[in-house]
Amino acid sequence: MREVAIIGVGHTKFGRLKDKDLMDLLIESSIQAIDNSKTSDNDYDAVYVASMCSGEFNQMTGVASALVDRINLLPAAADHIKNGPASGGSAIKNAFYSIASGLCDLVLVTGGEKMTHITVPGFVTSAVATITHHSAERIHGVSLPSFAGLLTRAYLDKYNAKIEWLDSIAIKNHKNGALNPNAHFQRDIEGFMKSAIKKGRGNWNNINEYLRDLKANPIIADPLQLFHICPISDGAASVVLCPADQAKKYCDTPIKITGVGQATDTHIIYEREDMTVLDALQICSKQAYKMAKKVPMDIDVAELHDAFAILEAVQSEDMGFFKKGEGAKAAAEGKTEIGGEIPINPSGGLKARGHPLGATGIAQVVELVWQLRGEAGKRQVEGAKSGITCNFGGFGNNIVSILVERM
Repeated sequence: MREVAIIGVGHTKFGRLKDKDLMDLLIESSIQAIDNSKTSDNDYDAVYVASMCSGEFNQMTGVASALVDRINLLPAAADHIKNGPASGGSAIKNAFYSIASGLCDLVLVTGGEKMTHITVPGFVTSAVATITHHSAERIHGVSLPSFAGLLTRAYLDKYNAKIEWLDSIAIKNHKNGALNPNAHFQRDIEGFMKSAIKKGRGNWNNINEYLRDLKANPIIADPLQLFHICPISDGAASVVLCPADQAKKYCDTPIKITGVGQATDTHIIYEREDMTVLDALQICSKQAYKMAKKVPMDIDVAELHDAFAILEAVQSEDMGFFKKGEGAKAAAEGKTEIGGEIPINPSGGLKARGHPLGATGIAQVVELVWQLRGEAGKRQVEGAKSGITCNFGGFGNNIVSILVERM
């Protein structure tokens, strides 16, 4: 296989973007990535577009064909990639193999979602829940938050963990998001508390009191509260890939994709031997480590899929950074801070950067590229040379990991 490099990245603002539709967002990040890669005068071989619910949310099912036409990349091949919230990771994986195999030399990968305009209560949560097993789960009204609540309760009970340890994940990621100009939430939790006090909604002595107040931080899926859960976001992210041996003619600081992994687990959650163990993540991260000839201790920074705070804790364990049952405690001890033992989600993660479904897996890689280039600004992890992602599909039944390194 040929080695593959990222030579350009693009990333829109994430959040409630009222004046832009889905295609506007996909175009914006795509053009950013093309300009960043200095390939605007080149012919592209393929374009992969990740979007989980473009039909359901935007009445647009031909997003890949439309994007290629709108940004004048005809006659490049165009594919719409759908793997639930892991659509972005799957799109990068497919692009990686198209170049590694020799089929393509220049590929654009873009992912995005436009979600915040939906006004029907529960529509977005219900649409996302269609990725669950229809006859065993969906028909009974389950949702992704309900599974996350179940996982959290199982984790707290099995490992004698504390809900306050999960608070620390939310606190960290909001603090990181406040340093990210593209983040949905650019305010730390103390900022939310002070704003609430100013508006006369309560009076708390510290963040811990604020987070335990069920009026300020209501239960969403017991025991998960509002600040444990990511927002619904609009946004898009893009990367441009080419063979590594051609990268320097486009870019002074290319970043290699040295490891890729993808694995599945049982679709029905109750069929798993232990729901606190993400078998698919253990397998796909090992695939990525093996391909890159790395081990967890070699990783300098990670972008994990914290749609719910519990997922960051469990993923940090199943990717090999901490022993089982110790991920949440490690976060509470500061080990996952930007200056910690293994910085996790310096972007702010899904919790603060936001989670426009199809964009997330690509946004994770974009953040790692910025970190490895030394372009992450106030959230820079000093000396970062390698990073890995976890892009979580379904409820852990289809997961993608991407490992990147400096060239």
